[in-house]
Amino acid sequence: MTALELTYTSTVDTSTTTPLALALNDLMVRHVGATFPSCALAVLHRGQPVVHSAWGESEGNAASVETLFDIASISKLFTTTVFLRLVSSGVVSLDDPLFSVLPEFAQAGLRAIEGGQDPHTLQRQPVEPDVAGQIVDPRQVSFRHLLTHTSGLPAWRDVFAFAGPVPLPPEAHLPLNPDARWARAWPLICNYPFIGQPGQRVVYSDIGLILLGQAVQVLCGKPLDQVIETQVLHPLGLQRTMFNPVQSGRAVLAQTAPTEMDLRWRLRRVWGEVHDENACALGGVAGHAGLFSTAMDVARFGHAWLEVPEHLAVDAALAAQAKTEQAITEDVRRGLGFVVKSRHNASAGDLFSEDTFGHTGFTGTTLWIDPQRQCVVSCLTNGVYLGRAAHAPHAFRRELHDLIAKSL
Repeated sequence: MTALELTYTSTVDTSTTTPLALALNDLMVRHVGATFPSCALAVLHRGQPVVHSAWGESEGNAASVETLFDIASISKLFTTTVFLRLVSSGVVSLDDPLFSVLPEFAQAGLRAIEGGQDPHTLQRQPVEPDVAGQIVDPRQVSFRHLLTHTSGLPAWRDVFAFAGPVPLPPEAHLPLNPDARWARAWPLICNYPFIGQPGQRVVYSDIGLILLGQAVQVLCGKPLDQVIETQVLHPLGLQRTMFNPVQSGRAVLAQTAPTEMDLRWRLRRVWGEVHDENACALGGVAGHAGLFSTAMDVARFGHAWLEVPEHLAVDAALAAQAKTEQAITEDVRRGLGFVVKSRHNASAGDLFSEDTFGHTGFTGTTLWIDPQRQCVVSCLTNGVYLGRAAHAPHAFRRELHDLIAKSL
């Protein structure tokens, strides 16, 4: 795809004579069609949009600034925000044990430490030698452990294989019966073996955030999607952020960016439904994945965390903890739910400050917030459209953020 063929839309004046517009065009010419088919980018500087543009196309549909992308693990930040609101209001404490809200998590008693599972090959992994033969008391796991990814829980397990039949395509608009799916999966989620001791090291865990999402539901007495809608999306005015956009009737396929050709489970192009198999199998709504959004909505969410305004309803001191290093293992730095920029080879590039915080998503999405520059960068792509084995967004992410930093 040449520069002349590159589909491009923008709502901000990014004249090709500006250095940032020239650099972005050059970057996109090199990556659209190679790293991802479609991209939407929103950049806020001191609260004002300096970039709000889209490039590329998928399945014959040109990307626009209104295209809904599967934001993957950036969804975790919305679950985190609701939970931190609950902490701020005194409903729960960071250091409360998980079983105090989800007693079934500890009902089976002590658990052995085993190996994890590779999310791509589904193969079981060996036990780490330094914890071989150890057991874990699940009553030791706190909400702080879940938020810092230091729970000792596995990174991933194939929940989707046990949660029920393969869902129909989302345009069928048929209910997924999430209650029945959760009933099958929940005992497994609560009883997976640990891969390490709580509090010892950072291991990024989808299982931990699935549990956090379920705890939010119990504490609020409402489904997670309703809680996120009323406590985060509505207060921030995020009208283009949603779960199950096509199945719910809030969008049509052409308004969403398709992702991977799923050859191992759904046996179809994933389009208008969440890419993550576990989130899809659980009805499209889970604490770790499931949200679709636009680049500007994600940027506005990031800006809310940059300022932590009153309507976010998170205590200022708690918010400061969320955005700064609370745990680190081999340069993997974690706040509370948020990732803090690595000191070496960061996906946010070399020029954003060390205080930068945010999250990435496996589908090819990023949200990085630099408090020193007062800059928010939301970049949404559907890189897994080309296949997860070929998905390599790291170099693109680094170059994108460095050129933005130079322009500011």
